[in-house]
Amino acid sequence: MQLLERENELAALRAALDGAVQGQGSGIALAGDSGFGKSTLIEALCADATAARVLRTQCDPLDTPRPLGPFRDLRQLELVGLQRREDLLLSDLCEQVYAALSTEPTVLVVEDLHWVDAASIDVLRFLARRIESMPLALIVSYRDREIDPRHSARRLLGDIASLDGLTQLTLKPLSVESVGRLLEDTDLEPARVHAITGGNPFFAAEVAKEPDLPLPNSVRDAVLAHLSDVTSHDFEVLQLIATAPDRLDDRALPLLGVDLPTLRRLDATSLLSRTGDGIVFRHELARQAIETTIPPGGSSRLHAVLLDVLEQVETRDPAVLSHHAVGARDGARATRYARMAAEDAARAGAHTEAAAFFATALEHLDSQDPRERAALLLQLSYQQYMTSRLVEAIDNVRATFPLWERADDPAGLAAAHEAVALYEYYSARRHQAETYSGRAAEIAAAPAASLALGTARALQGYLAMMRSEIDQAREFFAESTQVAAQHHDGLLSLKSGLFHATTELVCEEDGARTSLLDHIDAARDGGWDELASTGYSQIANLDVEHGRFRAAENLLQLSIPFTVERDIPICRHWQTAVRSRLHLHQGHWSAALEDAEEVLSSEGMPLAKLWPHLVNVLVPLRRGEEVDLHALDEIWALADRIDEPLRRLGVLTALAEVSWMTERTDERVAGLAVDQLPTLAAQPGAAWGAGQLAVWLRRLELPVDALDQLAEPFRLALEGRHADAARWWNLAGDPFAEAMSWADSAGSEERVRGIRLLDGLGAIGTADRHRVVMRAEGHAAVPQRPRESTRANPAGLTNRQLEVAKLVARGLSNAEIASRLYISPKTADHHVSAILAKIGLPTRRAVVVQAAELGLV
Repeated sequence: MQLLERENELAALRAALDGAVQGQGSGIALAGDSGFGKSTLIEALCADATAARVLRTQCDPLDTPRPLGPFRDLRQLELVGLQRREDLLLSDLCEQVYAALSTEPTVLVVEDLHWVDAASIDVLRFLARRIESMPLALIVSYRDREIDPRHSARRLLGDIASLDGLTQLTLKPLSVESVGRLLEDTDLEPARVHAITGGNPFFAAEVAKEPDLPLPNSVRDAVLAHLSDVTSHDFEVLQLIATAPDRLDDRALPLLGVDLPTLRRLDATSLLSRTGDGIVFRHELARQAIETTIPPGGSSRLHAVLLDVLEQVETRDPAVLSHHAVGARDGARATRYARMAAEDAARAGAHTEAAAFFATALEHLDSQDPRERAALLLQLSYQQYMTSRLVEAIDNVRATFPLWERADDPAGLAAAHEAVALYEYYSARRHQAETYSGRAAEIAAAPAASLALGTARALQGYLAMMRSEIDQAREFFAESTQVAAQHHDGLLSLKSGLFHATTELVCEEDGARTSLLDHIDAARDGGWDELASTGYSQIANLDVEHGRFRAAENLLQLSIPFTVERDIPICRHWQTAVRSRLHLHQGHWSAALEDAEEVLSSEGMPLAKLWPHLVNVLVPLRRGEEVDLHALDEIWALADRIDEPLRRLGVLTALAEVSWMTERTDERVAGLAVDQLPTLAAQPGAAWGAGQLAVWLRRLELPVDALDQLAEPFRLALEGRHADAARWWNLAGDPFAEAMSWADSAGSEERVRGIRLLDGLGAIGTADRHRVVMRAEGHAAVPQRPRESTRANPAGLTNRQLEVAKLVARGLSNAEIASRLYISPKTADHHVSAILAKIGLPTRRAVVVQAAELGLV
């Protein structure tokens, strides 16, 4: 197809190629409707790439895409384990691909991103975030109309919109003038052809091929118009190829009776092209045009033919076989292959595709065995839970209850109640969770379900631990550990041990954190990703709760990438919420809001949304910005549904801070908080949350009891040792708590120091409240509010700027930062300049000197 009105896009692609040859990577996303010339542009680029290796792959238009399909087809990279269908960690694959693409200048093309699988998106995001450090031109193409807000490619497109070195190009329809150039050798009227084709280059080019025929009304008519000389036999072969949208495997051709003369005749139609191991249509519009000619009832027969043949070809791909079994309306084989594909996808950490395949298996299940249907529903619900689809997961688990009863399977029924209990808990419905978990234990009391009793007790212990009912939790864990030993069940034994170690960490027992990390390592080694990620979530949450901010930061740098690598959005959602709270404590308020927005705007567990909601209130409140205080009522209702002491303390503390800032009485603070503080403080693990609340109650001049049960920095503050409390918070890395401790002091000099620290943090609203108090008390030396033009904003650093700033604080050069973050030195320089401007420091050396003060070490 002739390239018209695509000069700018081709120039951008060639610039990316030149950069790759020179060692400077970049990426381009080509967007446009089908037929707009994306593939033609890519072919022109590949033809120019004489000084670079060209790797071209595409995504499959299957009902459910093959996990990592585009990378499985890149046989030139010799990715260990992928072609042999061995279990392979996504993180290992990402490193393999990165290493393979870093060896020489390369053009990597991934076409038809609208059909991509979630695991391939994670690999592409891994590459995109390192693009500037590689000799790579990464080109992806997609139809933008086919990528909705929930599409897995959205995350990659978000990276392309925000990261350096990445660009999006959107192709537009041709003008009347360009359509006229396609029709130069014909008598066709350009304006009329433009009106019929909408300026679609492929459609207009097809019309130009047969100018003597009546103008077609569609692409289909245009494609079929020049196939009048094709024999019926060859046309049937075209229909067969159209039935295999990914490709028709070369090895299947002899089995289908497609000989060399037939292939030569089909090649003359200009409709077909070759991939590394098969035949495909040159353009998807052409394939769709041929597909529409298949008569009613013919499609299922063609799929059946392909299914029979592909079952004879090694190595068989269950994802492809599932697609053809569904098309052939062969329920038994559709269920069998879809289940196999789902299990493959789950082992690869592609839980999104695993859920889709299990759904396909269920849809075509014709077995009357209730146990088989129930087991598939339970497997589907787990994959939906892993991918943050809790509502669907709960509905599917509940649907298994009557099936397990019909099958007279108490172990299955107990497992189903246990699963729905967990999903209800993460949906912030504790009462329902406890009801279901209790019922699971009752059902599992049957002799045939003793192992199920152990797993039910483990979950009951987990729920009790989260509610700070530590003694009961320990009893449940002891029982589940005993059951695990009786049945020699390694997973239950590990789960019980991990939950028990978490319980000891809640109580701040010596060695508990190390023990919990050991259990997480064991879970990772055993391939129990969800259990390992749950352990990470608990450590990170408790590290922040107990003031171990730097430990929490280090852990989250490990754990969040793990949730990405293993496709566990539900755990990533939780851990991003924890990081939002961590940023709040560290004074990184823009980063806190960034994480809070990500959590609140995405599907996930409602349980995780409490602290992001609080962040969205507290950050603007402290900054002196407008804030919707009515949101506190919704947060209070959420805390009611969760009904856990530590979360209740967090919300009461926020309410107390709001009451102090606004000088408005809140009965939940003046009444409930004061009354319940002694009881809440006595709960295991509550010494920190109760301490936060106690300090804010003291600022409100409300009575505070239970001082002996509070954590050290709060005892210091309540004893009037504000300077010691401030130093404690300085070492811990909580600049807001440090500033507030100085501002709470009795001496004017210390209070002025606190106000200035608050101003430096950007907490102008909080600093102004202290100014009001000091003036009301008659202090003369009240610092003036800093002018906007002179105000530094270290709290305004984004997550990416924080990454760079911490490396600057360690003394790394731009080149070293670029190497560490996989960006170009030029991009690193831009980041450093923006950081210095935000934090109000003149040089990198000043950042190193003031790193601790800025919360960067």
